[in-house]
Amino acid sequence: MPIELRQTIKLSQQLVMTPQLQQAIKLLQLNRLELSNLIQQELQENPVLEEVEAAEEDRSSLEATREAETPDVSPVDSGEVAENREPTDAEKVADVDWQDYIDSRPQTSYNQAPGDDEERAFDATLTKRESLADHLEWQIHLSDFDEQEAEVANWIVGNLDANGYLKASNLEIARSAGVEEDMVASVLRKVHQLDPPGIAARDLRECLMMQLPTTGMGDPLVYKVIDQHLDALQRKDFRSIARSLDVSIEDVAALARDIAQLDPQPGRAYAEDDPVYITPDIYVYKVGEDFHIVLNEDGMPKLRMSNFYRDLLGKERDTSADTKEYVQDKVRSALWLIKSIHQRQRTIYKVVKSLIRFQREFFEKGVQYLVPLNLRDVAEDIEMHESTVSRVTTNKYVHTPQGVFELKYFFNSSIGRFNGESIASESVKEKIRRIIINEDSRRPLSDQRIAEMLKVANIDIARRTVTKYRESMNLLSSTKRRIVG
Repeated sequence: MPIELRQTIKLSQQLVMTPQLQQAIKLLQLNRLELSNLIQQELQENPVLEEVEAAEEDRSSLEATREAETPDVSPVDSGEVAENREPTDAEKVADVDWQDYIDSRPQTSYNQAPGDDEERAFDATLTKRESLADHLEWQIHLSDFDEQEAEVANWIVGNLDANGYLKASNLEIARSAGVEEDMVASVLRKVHQLDPPGIAARDLRECLMMQLPTTGMGDPLVYKVIDQHLDALQRKDFRSIARSLDVSIEDVAALARDIAQLDPQPGRAYAEDDPVYITPDIYVYKVGEDFHIVLNEDGMPKLRMSNFYRDLLGKERDTSADTKEYVQDKVRSALWLIKSIHQRQRTIYKVVKSLIRFQREFFEKGVQYLVPLNLRDVAEDIEMHESTVSRVTTNKYVHTPQGVFELKYFFNSSIGRFNGESIASESVKEKIRRIIINEDSRRPLSDQRIAEMLKVANIDIARRTVTKYRESMNLLSSTKRRIVG
């Protein structure tokens, strides 16, 4: 049978995401800061978009208050849309009933006083914190290092981790600095004399041993405990240490208290990581018996269509076809961005409202009353897809009467009860945390004992699950929580 080329017609269905739909999905998963940056970028790239000034926004809000039952405080403004004239080409392109759209917008934020967003926080005016490298280099310049030694010392400082430990061998530093290995060892001994004590140590044992001369601890037993029994000391196995050193357990406990005053991480005080303050995207307030949802829109640019370009489309004679096509394309992009932002805000509002409906006891009483919840429950409640709910709750935080939580926090698995009911895993974690906090520090509870206590409280949980939850909360094991003496 001869092989030949033929043209055939085939009909098939496939899902194609338009650029507008891709933009709307992208906006859903942005937090407040990321959305603000995207809007600023669009303001620079799209001449049709313009930002509403604060004074003009206040006048518009006052007029809207007189005309509507609820004030319009949405993050975007469509501009003047109620005019007694024929619609322009720009309004025809939009194909959006803006009057109905504006009326359907919920009140999601409070008006901000003019100038508030320009006031900088006090901590934003502070000077930069001195880093560990800066602190050591300053001492190197003031010490008796010659030029070559100072260069080797800088190589040593450059190979310190955040805790102040040296992570490179003498041979590696010698090759990098182009010197002999003996010289690196000599310079390293001089670096060990710098502040903070214990800097540039290879391991914990060396770090603690280097700090002892500066603390005035002259008991030889302290040196022996650190040098020979550090592992047993970390396990708080005082009995074996006492047997090996032929002293009483009380003496070992006293030595342990002295050693605990040493710093196992000498570089920690110069950590360069500044604290990251979380700005909630949503606020939930309780007024009376009801919860009110307020979206945080402080500093968010308010957008509207430029009247200049709208009028430009209405001029039939003086405007070229290419100019009109360009402006119409930018008008479509601007209107879709405004619509997408509004849709994002409305979706977030719906999701948080649904969370309050499912987790009302949590908002009123605390973490112990958190109930099991998954994305499907909320998606079915607001009649949206699970992926939409997942994007909305990604990297966003809500301020509640119980504190600030990530939206993902409210979705957690369930732990069974013996009576057939279930309890949220986060609630079980909170119970474990409270049990450990209230335990006798001299006789800490093991994971098995905690599991048995939870079973008495009608929670069916295994010991390995208790261990998993305890480690996720960065809580030490019972042997390391024990305090002797």
